[in-house]
Amino acid sequence: MQIDVPLVNEAQIGSRLNLAVESDRRGEFGLLLALLSTDARDMAQFHWQAELDQQQKLQRSFQLPPAEVLVADLSAEQPVVDNARVFGADGIKGFQLQQALTPEALVIRGQREAGLNDALNNCGHLTRLRHKAALSMPASKPVDLAELLTMQRQWGQRVNLL
Repeated sequence: MQIDVPLVNEAQIGSRLNLAVESDRRGEFGLLLALLSTDARDMAQFHWQAELDQQQKLQRSFQLPPAEVLVADLSAEQPVVDNARVFGADGIKGFQLQQALTPEALVIRGQREAGLNDALNNCGHLTRLRHKAALSMPASKPVDLAELLTMQRQWGQRVNLL
């Protein structure tokens, strides 16, 4: 019998251990058991949640649905869920069912907060363009003080030559 991958826990064997017992193949059964790790930390029940973070582990253990979106962004590529027409067509029970299936966000807005959006709406067009340009400008990298002093000396020497 050839094993192509090293076995760490029972989950990697699948049903081969059961088939060896049912078909009375003691040699294969002994080989499979010998290949398993004797360390208790390698058992499958300790690894099924290893890749999940704490939030996902709690969500699975308490069988909670995915978290509802509280704030939706209109400028995002994903379409915003709107259950209002279901309320108009099917009433409160239909709305509650649709809300349970595909919950809509509590607040729907654009990229900016409401206060900043109101302030920019009250400003002139040039101010809005400046704000948009300031957001799109790349952050400047910090300048080394020694390099700055060297550049100032070179500029001063050039000015003295003129």
